[in-house]
Amino acid sequence: MARALALGVLLVLALESAGPSGLILAQESLTDPVERSMMAPLAEKSLLLDGDYVDGLAVVVGERGHVLISEDQGRSWRQVEVPTVATLTGVHFHDRNLGWAVGHDATILRTRDGGESWERVYYDPEEESPLFDVWFSDADNGFAVGAYGLFLVTADGGSSWERQTILEYDDFHLHHIARSDTGRIYMAAEAGTVYRSDDGGRSWISLPSPYEGSLFGTLPLEGDTVLLFGLRGHVFRSEDEGVTWEAIETGTVAALNRGLRTSNGTVIIAGHDGTLLRSDDEGRSFTRQGLPDREALAQVLQTDDGGLILIGEFGVGRLEDVEAGR
Repeated sequence: MARALALGVLLVLALESAGPSGLILAQESLTDPVERSMMAPLAEKSLLLDGDYVDGLAVVVGERGHVLISEDQGRSWRQVEVPTVATLTGVHFHDRNLGWAVGHDATILRTRDGGESWERVYYDPEEESPLFDVWFSDADNGFAVGAYGLFLVTADGGSSWERQTILEYDDFHLHHIARSDTGRIYMAAEAGTVYRSDDGGRSWISLPSPYEGSLFGTLPLEGDTVLLFGLRGHVFRSEDEGVTWEAIETGTVAALNRGLRTSNGTVIIAGHDGTLLRSDDEGRSFTRQGLPDREALAQVLQTDDGGLILIGEFGVGRLEDVEAGR
């Protein structure tokens, strides 16, 4: 039966389960004719769903295979051509040169030159499951996660991928991966599901759930403290690696998608209705800082000069500093 999933910004997908599991070293579909993204004058204002920032380079991705790059702290953007027209939902950079992007049709792209050029390293439209996030622990080892428990693992920088299972019989949509400063990896999923790995992703445990609704993001803070957030403005905080959770009042019922801890310790969580939640006490309390146009936010990044890059329904924009969102 199809299940509907809110993808961080007003995207709702009607999905059907499909696809065998097993080792995948090369997809026959990689030989399919490659459609290349169209260069769009208004790509900067199109639906954008994720971004990453490293060493002065910002890269954002979104609908129709749009990939945009900024090298001036998010003040200006230029689109680059990529070998897909699929909606891209996640991006991760290991360093300024090496990065990966994932999206619909189980598409995985890789760049080795800071986003200037991309190659398609995985593609499986017959899977009928989009990928939602990608994360690498180093230049070689990484995960791509998506709908119906789709969990792909690579140990060679993305040249080959193996399909694995988080836990037997679990087929929840997997939304977001984040690693804490203690090395533990957390994964937020649908139906209140949250996983943790204590061994670099080789094995996973299902943590006690504080909520039955979908969780879109997880934000590890210092030590054993971690935040979870998702539908209807729900934020949960744990100080014991996710064993127990405390519900945190947010003052909103907007879906919450992604978060960050800024260089000065401020916690920011972005969501629908232009919602920016701010905490100056490690997530124990939040104040709402709404944007006037109320357009959905999918991701927020901090630049080296203290500015915030906002990504979402409106495209990509910039707040000059954290205080500007007050």
